[in-house]
Amino acid sequence: MEPVDEEKKVEEEVKGGELLFCGTTAWDAMGRRRTTLEENLVSPTRLRPLMGVDIRFVASGCVSCHCVALDVEGRCYTWGRNEKGQLGHGDKVQRDRPTIVSELSKYKVVRAGAGRSHSVVVTEDGLSLAFGWNKHGQLGSGSVKNEVEFSPVRCLVSEVKTAVCGGDFTVWLTSIEGSSILTAGLPQYGQLGHGSNNEYNTKDSSVKLAYEAQPRPRAIASLSEKTIVKVACGTNHTVAVDKNGHVYTWGFGGYGRLGHREQKDEWTPRCVDVFTRHNVLPPDAVVSAGSANSACTAGGGQLYMWGKIKNSGDDWMYPKPLMDLSGWHLRCMDSGNMHHFVGADSSCISWGHAQSGELGYGPNGQKSSAIPKKVDILEGMHVISVACGFAHSLVVVDRTNIADRLEQLEVHDGKAAEEAVVEVPDSGPAVAEKAPKKSSVKKSQNSKKRKNVESSSEDEENSEYDSDDSDEMLNGEAEHGRGAKSSGKGRGKNTGKSASGRKSNGRGRGRPPSQTKSSQSAEGKGSDRLILSHYDQSHVGFTQINDDDAVGQPRLSSLAGQH
Repeated sequence: MEPVDEEKKVEEEVKGGELLFCGTTAWDAMGRRRTTLEENLVSPTRLRPLMGVDIRFVASGCVSCHCVALDVEGRCYTWGRNEKGQLGHGDKVQRDRPTIVSELSKYKVVRAGAGRSHSVVVTEDGLSLAFGWNKHGQLGSGSVKNEVEFSPVRCLVSEVKTAVCGGDFTVWLTSIEGSSILTAGLPQYGQLGHGSNNEYNTKDSSVKLAYEAQPRPRAIASLSEKTIVKVACGTNHTVAVDKNGHVYTWGFGGYGRLGHREQKDEWTPRCVDVFTRHNVLPPDAVVSAGSANSACTAGGGQLYMWGKIKNSGDDWMYPKPLMDLSGWHLRCMDSGNMHHFVGADSSCISWGHAQSGELGYGPNGQKSSAIPKKVDILEGMHVISVACGFAHSLVVVDRTNIADRLEQLEVHDGKAAEEAVVEVPDSGPAVAEKAPKKSSVKKSQNSKKRKNVESSSEDEENSEYDSDDSDEMLNGEAEHGRGAKSSGKGRGKNTGKSASGRKSNGRGRGRPPSQTKSSQSAEGKGSDRLILSHYDQSHVGFTQINDDDAVGQPRLSSLAGQH
């Protein structure tokens, strides 16, 4: 997710540019079914509502199906999926067009972050507001009484410099000495950094686990003597940098994404030994975190990455230099579900596993790339900001001297918001959200099975991905999650088994994992297509829909020295 910095260059703070978008526009289908060519923008495309608007910052998240953009006047635009109110417009209506959040009009918004189903913004005067799903306290409002907040509410933090979001948690950086970093939300894998996952049994006689929500932002005690200046969040892990250039990671440890040469979860910040002594991060370093990997630039601007880098091959259990980008000056970087975007020198570079055109290579280009590759249509443009979402990418480019080139780009209009009557109960938005009963979910799944056996496992994933009944399955995801980590040999390869059937080397939780009905039925289909479980999609962070589309092209020549 988009890293943030204590000090930004003045010209990039004040100056805005043109927002370009690539990837899928089928917000309701994202992560639930394969999108069609008509729904995907495979080349960087202008959005008509933002044409000519000076955008200076964009945000999305590696499991986000919505976008946030800020202009130089401090206006906040949101669009995309809105089933949990994550757009902040007071309703649940999907927006295909960037729309100003009217309730933020009295503030000048300067920073933003996007989680799975929530958004957080920071104002010029150090306030923070949030909206969307709040089941785990990720809005930081101090309460989980309202499971969903459809309009912005105040976060219980002050003197905020920036905020970023993981899947279901939020991290704030402040200028308060001794409390430079605060967290709130889901503590399931230790991603809040407070030394506990707040696990408990739902009933004395039950083995079903739950995780106590943390709705009040709390400073990380072990970092109280450090001044944290940069932070980035993956789905369930966090990467932070202090003013001395040391890197700390914590949270879910699968696939080596924490960089400690092992896969165990870390419940408190742990220093990454590669970035100590003579290899500390410079003040202008870039930090990024994807669903299953992490990245930063160190001495000489060299980019290091660790975790699950590709769909095939060994995982990188500790930070290693990505030699394809040696010699490039990286100004900004963001990581999505399994793809990356970089603004470097006068080029825009992308790579990773993609299905919906989110790499921006165009209709005649490849879908995925195992190594960094220039986005040719943006060559020569100065990139101001980038953001990556679940299956989409946002790039802001400086308009100086490129007006004629921008005119040649395609323009996407988007559909107008549905004029639907949305009932939002005054006292219990959570009740409206829980309309789909378990029986109806099962019935719909069964009908989908009858219609199409191959696509049904995707549909099951996605009913899990968003329905409220299945949101409660987060309580069981630790059982699946622990098992998703391999036995410590540095391989995170999917075996095609259900998540619950994998070997675990977690922190000694001895409860037998319980299989869900959907995973049992998925295993029984005998399909030759490799489709990962809901846990893999949202926590490990990649979805291989078809083996034919996997990253497997012949290696491209290195980008090093091409600038």
